[in-house]
Amino acid sequence: MSIPTEPIGSIPRSLELLAAMANWAAGSISDEELRSAEDAALRDTILRFEKTGSPVLTDGEQTKPSFATYPLAGLTNLAPDGAIIPFADGHTRQLPRLTAGPFRYGVRAATYLKAGRRFTQRPLKQAVIAPSALSLLYPQDALPQYSREAFLDDLTKEAERDIRNCIDEGAHCVQIDFTEGRLALKLDPSGGLLNAFIGLNNRVLNRFTPAERKHIGIHTCPGGDHDSTHSADVDYASLLPLLFQLNVGRFYIQLASESDRPRVLKAARTLLKPGQILFVGVTDPIRPRVETPEEVRDRVLEAAEHIPVESLGTTDDCGFSPFADDTSTSREIAFAKIRSRVEGTQLASAILGV
Repeated sequence: MSIPTEPIGSIPRSLELLAAMANWAAGSISDEELRSAEDAALRDTILRFEKTGSPVLTDGEQTKPSFATYPLAGLTNLAPDGAIIPFADGHTRQLPRLTAGPFRYGVRAATYLKAGRRFTQRPLKQAVIAPSALSLLYPQDALPQYSREAFLDDLTKEAERDIRNCIDEGAHCVQIDFTEGRLALKLDPSGGLLNAFIGLNNRVLNRFTPAERKHIGIHTCPGGDHDSTHSADVDYASLLPLLFQLNVGRFYIQLASESDRPRVLKAARTLLKPGQILFVGVTDPIRPRVETPEEVRDRVLEAAEHIPVESLGTTDDCGFSPFADDTSTSREIAFAKIRSRVEGTQLASAILGV
């Protein structure tokens, strides 16, 4: 069996889908016309994924508004002026703010899994947003008759259900997107915020059995939006000891774009527990140049110098378009990078004899 390789999630939406989304928002096309455009983009994405030889697919998050906000679709107890996430190039993203309880998901991730299954028989993984990210919806000033603890109770139940529904629907694995982990250290270098995030995520993860947690993973990266990041300047070594306290069986870590990969790998090796798999990033979605399979091979071999091969997997550093409006990377480049990841991982597997 070769070294496992998986995508993170998002693929740039097709121009036709983006146009349909804009036209629908403007009221110039019907719901049915939007659904037709979504199905066409989803079908094309999965077909292209299959052509890369990827053993595990995603739906490319084609119909998600963003990796972070999909559960909020249709909710009416939100205001637009929530937490602001600044990126290194000066642009920002802003979360909504909860205005009243109770908190419930408007859309669940299993919806996307079911839609993708219509177009492939290959294994499909499903990405979900971390409860720690959604905890940022609660305002600094307590809401009347809906305490923060009541909100966290509701959030814990909703996040568990989101993950469990994907498992019940036969997801190959469930990946929790935790891009706010490294950012937490930038916002609070003392580690208090990160500790709170880890505690909340484990509050959800502890509701699953050890067998179930083998199929649940955590993805971390310094953000990736419009070819910029929000926390790449934060030392990875400060994040990893707390990250590996999360009760999951799989870790997906951004690595291709790190300046000192061996240092990160050495730290991860001391933290990785038996039975866990470390998926290391071997392609950089932010850089337009497509890595060659040989470059990927060499990055895998470098990782294998530090990580036991039975505990090693490969992935992309981040999704290629976590937010629907991010067109900084083309679909063609995204799939070319995925193909190189798959082929390069196979080359390394042959050299390593697995």
